Amino acid sequence: MRIALIAPPWLPVPPIGYGGTEAVIDRLARGFEAAGHEVRLFTTGDSTCPVPRAAVLEHAVGMGSAGVASELRHVIRAYDQTEGFDIVHDHTLAGPLIADRVARAPVVTTNHGPFDDEVRDLYRLIAGRVPIVAISRAQAATARDIPIARVIHHGIDPDQFPLGAGTGGYCLFVGRMAPEKGVARAAAVAHAAGVRLLIAAKMREPGERRYFEEAVQPLLDDRVTYVGEVGGREKLELFAGARALLNPIRWPEPFGLVMIEALACGTPVLSFREGAAPEIVEPGVTGFLCDDEPDMVARLEEVGDLDRRACRAAVEGWFSADRMVAEHLDLYERVVGREVAAA
Repeated sequence: MRIALIAPPWLPVPPIGYGGTEAVIDRLARGFEAAGHEVRLFTTGDSTCPVPRAAVLEHAVGMGSAGVASELRHVIRAYDQTEGFDIVHDHTLAGPLIADRVARAPVVTTNHGPFDDEVRDLYRLIAGRVPIVAISRAQAATARDIPIARVIHHGIDPDQFPLGAGTGGYCLFVGRMAPEKGVARAAAVAHAAGVRLLIAAKMREPGERRYFEEAVQPLLDDRVTYVGEVGGREKLELFAGARALLNPIRWPEPFGLVMIEALACGTPVLSFREGAAPEIVEPGVTGFLCDDEPDMVARLEEVGDLDRRACRAAVEGWFSADRMVAEHLDLYERVVGREVAAA
């Protein structure tokens, strides 16, 4: 197949640090090409994903930018170059809304965020015309009357993640500096449990800095440390050395890529029962699903009894990039087959 992938213009593909959507698109592009398919990635000029790429924007515009005009320009130029492709997979929000006017091939799209009221109205406009992929069953359940073509969990390449012994003497938080992600709650758990916590969090936007200054910075001391935004080898080493990943989210997390990245390094995950966490964490095997902060404190005493190899095996068995790529290719074949039959 000839596959066109359209990435959002907010971050390069792959991202330098934070950027789950862009990391997933990078793995899909590489996986499709490795499987023998012809791929073109429509992204920004500073992307480095090693597949044929096209860009109209020289640099990623940043997640804090309003960027509506930039996104529309990006997707219009991308669709303009899709003639001759068998399938277009659009990972933007704006693109599918105009796909029926400008696309030159069948289009599918993935919602990488929650189905909140605003987004639900937009996806309702394309329902029935553009197949919609959800990234977890929990996320799909919030789509309500919007038909979901398929639920495809994210995947990673376990071979790129070192299996660690968890002997670094710390627990870890990785994510955005945001209240829904639970940074302050993770710090409170660490203090109550008497354990060391390293916070590796993206903090670029004004709201993230404000939350840090008001809610997180007062909790920092010699036990709880903010180490900044990390990526690449540094992030992998932090995962491998951690006793556990603390993920006290209080929002309907559509997936939670950080959880499977931790598991690939053998690090158990302690999370609240929100969003997709119950689809990723197997209680008593790969971590624990906690009710509240005191419950998470209590469960921290049990993570040492978990087999870190079982955490990695869960990724190898259920959350691999190979499985993610295969499920996407199966969906594409079905969509292309229906288009051919209709013609």
